[in-house]
Amino acid sequence: MFRLTAGHRPSIALATGLTLAASALGLAQPLIAKHVVDSSARGEVLWPFLLLLSGLFAAEAAAGAIGRFLLDRMGEGVVRMVRHGLVSRLLRLEMREMDRHRRGDLVSRVTADTTLLRDVVSQALVDLLTGCLVSAGALLLMLWLDPLLLLLVVATVALAAAVVATLLKGMRVASEQMQTSVGAVAAELERALGALPVVRVYRAEEREAHRIGERVDSAYRSGVRTAKLAAVMSSAVELAVQGSFLLVLVVGGMRVGSGGADSLGDLVAFLLYASYLVMPLSSVFRAIGLIQRGTGAYLRIDEVLALPEEPAEQPGDRAPGTRRPPAPALEVSDLHFAYVPGRPVLRGAAFTVPHHGLVALVGRSGAGKSTLFALIARLYDPDDGTIHFDGSPATPLNRRQCRAGIALVDQNTHVLEGTLRENITYAALDATDDDILRVVRLTRLDHVVRRLPGGLDGRLGDHGGTLSAGERQRVALARALLARPRLLLLDEHTSHLDAVNEAALTRALSDVSRECAVLVIAHRLSTVRHADRIVVLEDGRTVACGRHDELLAKSPAYRELATTHVLHSGGPGNGER
Repeated sequence: MFRLTAGHRPSIALATGLTLAASALGLAQPLIAKHVVDSSARGEVLWPFLLLLSGLFAAEAAAGAIGRFLLDRMGEGVVRMVRHGLVSRLLRLEMREMDRHRRGDLVSRVTADTTLLRDVVSQALVDLLTGCLVSAGALLLMLWLDPLLLLLVVATVALAAAVVATLLKGMRVASEQMQTSVGAVAAELERALGALPVVRVYRAEEREAHRIGERVDSAYRSGVRTAKLAAVMSSAVELAVQGSFLLVLVVGGMRVGSGGADSLGDLVAFLLYASYLVMPLSSVFRAIGLIQRGTGAYLRIDEVLALPEEPAEQPGDRAPGTRRPPAPALEVSDLHFAYVPGRPVLRGAAFTVPHHGLVALVGRSGAGKSTLFALIARLYDPDDGTIHFDGSPATPLNRRQCRAGIALVDQNTHVLEGTLRENITYAALDATDDDILRVVRLTRLDHVVRRLPGGLDGRLGDHGGTLSAGERQRVALARALLARPRLLLLDEHTSHLDAVNEAALTRALSDVSRECAVLVIAHRLSTVRHADRIVVLEDGRTVACGRHDELLAKSPAYRELATTHVLHSGGPGNGER
């Protein structure tokens, strides 16, 4: 908590000072009340004391309100800082780490967990500090007024403190379990909503609702456990408050009646100080409970902040693209890689891509084609082997330099929520309208522009929900082409296109391949026939390279792909990691 509030300590100090000032003003009020009671009994003038009491009350309220506002603002500031840190960390996580975690649970840590943390920072910490200080002041004044009554109050409060202490660990564990269950609910719901057409077509609504409901029930049970512990704690505190007052009232009243206490005013003052002792202590107990609940949330946040992210960008020797032929645009040498140790996906892939022309990667599902793309895009680093861009090894270059000359269209054809223009210009924010219209024509998105309300500025919905699969694919292609990359990676870019659009796009890529290197994962013979070079992958190894006719003549592996319809003339392509 101390580390979290690093940038906000002046605000905390000011808010704490105001809260303590308000408490000091409150501590003065019982003494004034004592004088009012005693003066009334003697028939003296009361209005100066009443006026002073009203002023102290108003000043206390004002100081407390300002202090509370500063604390709430500080709490929001801390949450903003934590959320910025979490978002930054999540967007830079190593892909292996992202593969190990569920997206919905990670989102829950940015939203639900940080909200709980805000309450801890803005309330619990200062309540803990000011409550202890105010209670200490009240104890000293009560000791001065009546040590015997103070002993009764302390005994009652100590009993409540013992009960609270036994509940704290259980509350922290239950709270952490509840936050984990809430994260699981978000993850399961994100899973189901992301595949909603599949859920409905296969009539799995009840099954998915039951699956998510189990997580909801788990969160409910943890929440009830937390509520049970909080209820016992709250009851213990309330009993301490009421018991202290009753004891002081009964014993103190009997002593006043028998002449054992100084005066009725002393009893009134002591009762008021008892409230200034017990109420701050009750806030201390609640603050401790809130901190225990917040600890569970903070542990989940800290787990994310401790996950490894992509290495910090260091200045590379030089950006790719400064050395031209004879070095190829891309050279892959003896590449080995496994997502899980002991289960290799690539076992020595090797090929080159020239600065101009179209190279096709072919192979059965699971041969490692999409994995090669992920390594070329530096989403992962190879276990062994090297990747060279324009003759420079990728490792000394930082990832941003490697990616600066690359555009990627993967199997998922990601379309972001926003407008068509925002999606197309995602990698080229300074693109002109002429450049945008050029790629719109190349990818045959003209009719989409005409159909959308607002044209280029029409919104596409979440995940491009207003578009067909083929239109989403063409939006992703337009985005890649607008970036004018030196190396264009296309993962079965025509899988959702009809014959007319495929033919038009093939002609467009023929023009693009004269300006940059194009590497495409292909499952269609129409794509392969037009390729300048074909690379055949089998079990993570490169087994043949050449043109279509050459490979048919000399490569049994390629002939098998062509004759067993792994390479086909139409329909959607296969995909693998």
